[in-house]
Amino acid sequence: MKILITTDWYAPIINGVVTSVLLLQRELERQGHEVRVVTLSNTMHSYKDGNVYYMGSVSANKIYPGARLRVNRTRSLFRELVSWGPDVIHSQCEFSSFRVAYGLSHRLGTPIVHTYHTVYEDYTHYFSPSVRVGKAVVSVFSRWICSRTACVVAPSRKVEALLRSYGVKCRIEVIPTGVDLGAYRQEPDEARLAELRRRWSIPGDRKVLLYLGRMAKEKHLEQLIDQIADTGRRDVTLLLVGDGPDRAAALEHAGRRGLDVIFTGMVPHSEVADYYRLGDLFVTASTSETQGLTYFEALAAGVPVLCRQDPCVDGVVENGVNGWQYADGREFGTYLSAFCGDDALRARMSADAKASSEQFSAEAFGAAAERLYASVQEAAMPVAAGER
Repeated sequence: MKILITTDWYAPIINGVVTSVLLLQRELERQGHEVRVVTLSNTMHSYKDGNVYYMGSVSANKIYPGARLRVNRTRSLFRELVSWGPDVIHSQCEFSSFRVAYGLSHRLGTPIVHTYHTVYEDYTHYFSPSVRVGKAVVSVFSRWICSRTACVVAPSRKVEALLRSYGVKCRIEVIPTGVDLGAYRQEPDEARLAELRRRWSIPGDRKVLLYLGRMAKEKHLEQLIDQIADTGRRDVTLLLVGDGPDRAAALEHAGRRGLDVIFTGMVPHSEVADYYRLGDLFVTASTSETQGLTYFEALAAGVPVLCRQDPCVDGVVENGVNGWQYADGREFGTYLSAFCGDDALRARMSADAKASSEQFSAEAFGAAAERLYASVQEAAMPVAAGER
């Protein structure tokens, strides 16, 4: 099968969309499919590298940090893709690259599968001073995008319900993004972990509360810092791995609260698994996740998760088994105290975290996508005259 993936975000950028795209590309190629990718260049220059087409683009930082917008489609790229003739187009973003997906679909009659990665309601502060107006815009825009697809992939039931609330009528399938379990399940290299603890001056007697991800307003980092500080515990260190526009505000807030925080900044993708293993407990106050890929990765590394109650992690984070979902700061403190105060509980939850991650394997993700492509292809085939 010839499969075209279109995405505004691609390597070397590190975020949930890129993680999903790279894993999907790898699994489809492993299954024997021919995969090409259309994405954005980090300059105005368009070029091709192997099976990846980069379209010239300009910065759109004023709309969203790190975002870019296409400045041209390039006729040669479009002609080459038309000549190649993909069987399925899998769109991963709603903006620049979706226009290419839609143009090819209109020209070739090729069905579009679209993964709805982002709960834009939680990001309206980037483009609208009014939450009500922002949500209305998101609803209309989402209906427009989805109406041009053969099927929408929702990473969780939370996203499926949200799309239906917008009035989306097309077919929706729930397929969580997989995780490369092997990368996180390897036995920890104790010497390597000891070296990292020395590098970041992590006291040996502290439990490491790990936040790994984007540091932005919608992640509620200041709320997370308050919840940890309010427990009054002096046996924990908050390790912040990542970066983003809210970094300075979060670190200043931690200083005001007297919380012991270590900030590493962005780390190479090849080292991410080691940083998960540094953590005793993964903590987050975010409710903007569509599925919480970092939660899956933490669990695969044997790190229990303490997160806000959210429909996207129902069936993923089970209270008292592989972590907890908390409703408020009081519950956060109760669960954190229970975890820090019981060695046997920590060991059991770590083992249960690894076991629970099996449902998110990369192989299961690739197989589900392959089945979906086959079904949308079949639905798009014209009915034979004798079958009418």
